[in-house]
Amino acid sequence: MTPREQAQLQAEVAMTGFIQICKRGLVWILLILCLVVFACNNGVETGPDATGSKYNGEVYDPKIN
Repeated sequence: MTPREQAQLQAEVAMTGFIQICKRGLVWILLILCLVVFACNNGVETGPDATGSKYNGEVYDPKIN
């Protein structure tokens, strides 16, 4: 095997491994991100002490007089 063929083979093996590691890393990052988002209840607060947006339809009631 010539040095050129060896280098080509090594590059292909390295690139295949790199792509596999990137795919696995992306899957783990997405799983962790989904876990964090759902664990935080998507930022929605419920209960008596909720501080989130409380839309009041009476404040903006577009009626034509």
